[in-house]
Parts: sequence; C-alpha cells; structure tokens
Amino acid sequence: MPTELWVLGWGCILALVHIFAAVRAKTRQYGTKWNMSARDEALPPLQPLAGRLARAQANYFETFPIMIAAVLIAVVGDRTSDVTAAGAGIWLAARIVYLPLYAVGIPVVRTICFLVSVAGILMVLVPALLH
Repeated sequence: MPTELWVLGWGCILALVHIFAAVRAKTRQYGTKWNMSARDEALPPLQPLAGRLARAQANYFETFPIMIAAVLIAVVGDRTSDVTAAGAGIWLAARIVYLPLYAVGIPVVRTICFLVSVAGILMVLVPALLH
C-alpha cells in the first residue's frame, strides 16, 4: 500500500480522536442526558477547553477532505513519489501536534503547525498535478 494511503488511514483515526475529544468535553459540560438527547435546546456557550476542541475539530474537517483528494489524485493517477510520501507524513505529524496545541490554547505555534500541515498537503497535491 502506498505511504500516502497509509497516512490517510491514520488521518481517519485522528478524525475519530477529534470527534471523541470534542464530544467528551461537551458532555462534561452539558451532561450525559444532553449527549443522549436530540440536542434541540439552546445551551450556554462552551467552556474554553470544549470550545477549543470543537474549533480544532471543525478546522480538521475543513482541511481533511482536501488531503483526501490530494492523496487520491496522487495514488489513482500513479503519481506518488518520495515527495508526496514525505508531504503526507508531514501533514499527519503536524495535525497530530495541532490538536493538543489548540486544546491547551497555544496561539502562534498552533498557527505555524497548521501552516506546516498545509505545506504537507501541497507537497502531495502539486507534484501529483505537475508530474
């Protein structure tokens, strides 16, 4: 299996981590009854940690589809290379580091980490398109 697909699989695991981290923090604030309900009622704003985890999750799901597309273009188009494999690894590593940075509330380093992950996406996408 190409490295890029292996990384994408671990990206799916990371997506689940984002989901469960955010919902655990929300459940801690709003309670198990809320978690198991239809969630139709208006609620008070999220506490800082729960809010950061929800925003980190939203950020991940804004860029994850782009990474999926980039990997599929590279793999299906038979345009993988050492550069695309490295880009995929860089993307995954940056996204793994991003979550705790965002959860703790570290601003500048978190943004740099996000930009590194975008560079990883571009390392997969651009060579696949130009190869």
